[in-house]
Amino acid sequence: MNTKKVVVAGATGKLGNKIVKALIDQGAEVTALVRATSNRTVLEKLGVKNFVIGDLMNRTSLHKALAPAHGFDAIVASAAGYTRHSKGDSAKTDTIGYQNLVDAAKETGIPRFVLISILECDKAKQVPHFYNKYLTEKYLIEKQQPFIALRPGAFFDWDDDSMVKKIKKGIVPVFFHGVDYGTIYTPDLARYTAMAAISLPESELNTTVDVGWSTPVNGTTLASAFGKVLGKPFEAKPVIPSIVIKVIAPIIALFSDFMHDMLEMVKWVNTGVYVSKNTERQLKLFGDLPTIEEAVNRYVKDQNLI
Repeated sequence: MNTKKVVVAGATGKLGNKIVKALIDQGAEVTALVRATSNRTVLEKLGVKNFVIGDLMNRTSLHKALAPAHGFDAIVASAAGYTRHSKGDSAKTDTIGYQNLVDAAKETGIPRFVLISILECDKAKQVPHFYNKYLTEKYLIEKQQPFIALRPGAFFDWDDDSMVKKIKKGIVPVFFHGVDYGTIYTPDLARYTAMAAISLPESELNTTVDVGWSTPVNGTTLASAFGKVLGKPFEAKPVIPSIVIKVIAPIIALFSDFMHDMLEMVKWVNTGVYVSKNTERQLKLFGDLPTIEEAVNRYVKDQNLI
């Protein structure tokens, strides 16, 4: 069996950790692309033995990290500068940095680029960190770098510690209340990513794929699912109070690009457009789509809530 060699950019993040685990579980040889100062402890515990040093804002470092001598079969890009996960991250990481990464992958001959994009990002020009993913998709096409872009909705398990505390109290915390939106459980996204990197045929490349649950969710459907799974009543409550969204956040957004981005995201999602328009591709490539109740059931088991 030919073991696939996959390099992961963004491996130190929460999603990156899960992608690395999924790749290893599916038999890939994983190399993590990290900064010289990155903490490797979690990745080493997951079984990562190979590391290359690079920074998305340093083109020279990327060409060295992705050099043909490594023999990489695919690169997975899950880095997200807007989250400020690491020192030095910024919106430029999601624009210039990703262009640098695409250029390096193309010029070093990596045959497959798996991009973690965002659901309906091509429609979200007013939301910088959404639309930047679409610009990267366009850049991959322009550079003729073979790719597959996975477009997940909102991460269901956005903050396990905070969510677990709320759920134990009968509360389902939601960012978008009163509107349907696409969502995904990140272990599923990690599994799809690993499949896209090592097992999908070349004929399925150069496309985008919406990934998520079988139907959009909202606070009511999530509360109902938790109630059925855990056998007690649940109430959905917004993570951010409406007064903050309507009054405080707009003032902060005048002085903060990050807050402006987040506020525009909330406004855009609340228009009801953040839902998958095509679930058939996910079904074809990755199998049955999780239902709301099935995904919630797995989540509560993974968090030892049942």
